Amino acid sequence: MSILFSPFTIRGMTLKNRIMMSPMGTVAADEHGCLSEWQFIHYGARAVGQAGLIIIEVTAVEERGADPGSLGLWNDSQMDKLSELIRIIKRQGAKVGVQLGHAGRKKETGLGLSSSGLPFRGRRTEALNVAGILEIVKAFGRAAYRAKQAGVDVIELHAAHGYLINDFLSPLTNVREDHYGGSHENRYRFLGEIIDSVREVWEGPLFVRVSANEYEEGGNGIEDHLIFASYMKKQGVDLIDASSGGVTDRKPEVFPGYQVRYAQAIRQQGQLPTAAVGLITTGKQAEDILREGSADLIAVGRALMRDPYWPRTAAEQLGETIPEPNSYRGLWFPRGYTEGG
Repeated sequence: MSILFSPFTIRGMTLKNRIMMSPMGTVAADEHGCLSEWQFIHYGARAVGQAGLIIIEVTAVEERGADPGSLGLWNDSQMDKLSELIRIIKRQGAKVGVQLGHAGRKKETGLGLSSSGLPFRGRRTEALNVAGILEIVKAFGRAAYRAKQAGVDVIELHAAHGYLINDFLSPLTNVREDHYGGSHENRYRFLGEIIDSVREVWEGPLFVRVSANEYEEGGNGIEDHLIFASYMKKQGVDLIDASSGGVTDRKPEVFPGYQVRYAQAIRQQGQLPTAAVGLITTGKQAEDILREGSADLIAVGRALMRDPYWPRTAAEQLGETIPEPNSYRGLWFPRGYTEGG
C-alpha cells in the first residue's frame, strides 16, 4: 500500500490516511459567527470524499478577531453548531480539527489589533498592552475548551500569514521594546503563552501553522522557525503545518510543492512531525513527498476545493482502491459498465 493511504497515529489519535484537508476560508458563516448550512454541505462532502483529517477553517477566539463571514468560537451557540458538524463528519470516518486564530492587524472591518500598532495597507491598528495580550491568551484557552466540548480530535493554532500570532513572531511587524519584542524568545512569548493556555484544557493533538518564510529581507526564514520549533517541541506541540508568506504583500515564486522544503527542514532538523502544503495536486506528488521523508501529512487545499473526492482521484492515480462510501459502492473505481450504469 502507498504511504499516502496508510494510517498515521499522533498522540493516540489514528488517521485512516495521510490526507489532511487544509484550513481554507470560505467566509460563509452566518451573522453570529456560526456554521451555515452551506458549510455543513462543504465539509460533509470532503468527509464523504474520504479525507483522513478535516481541519475546519480559521475560527476566531474573540469577536474582535473576526470579520463578517468568519467562524467564531467565543460563545456556546457557536460551539453547539460546531458539535453538530463534527458528529456528521465523524460518521463518515474522518477525524476533525479546528484552526483557532485571531485576525489581528489584518482584520478587514473595524480597528485591527497588533503587536506594535503598525498600519496594515494604510489602515491604522491598535497596539495591545500587556493586559490586552493576556486577555487574548485566555480567549484562546476558552475557545480550546469549547472545541474540546464540541468533540474535535485536533486543535491547530494559526500562527501564519500575518495574523495576530504571526504579527508577534515577525520582526517585520513586532517592534516592541518590552518582553514581547526583540529576541526570538520574546517574540515567541505570545504564542508560548497561548500554547500553555490551550494545554491547560486540551490533552489531544496540537498543531501549529507557521509562515516558515516571510519572503522579505529582515523577516523570519526557516532558520528562525527551527528555533521556534524547538520551543514548540518543549511545550508539547505535536505537529507543525508549514506554510509561508502573508506578513507582507510580497508574493513568492510559486511552483508545485514550493513549500515542501520547509516541512522537510522542520521534520528532519527540528525533529517534529510536519504537514506539507502548497500546490500539492496529484497522488504521485503526495506519495513522493512522504517517501522522501519530507512530511508526515499532506495538507491539500485548493485541489480539495476543486474536487471534494480528491482522495479517490489520488488513489486512482496511484493504482489503488480505497473504501467507498456505502451508497457509492461499486461506482468509484472502474469495474466495467452495466446497462444503464
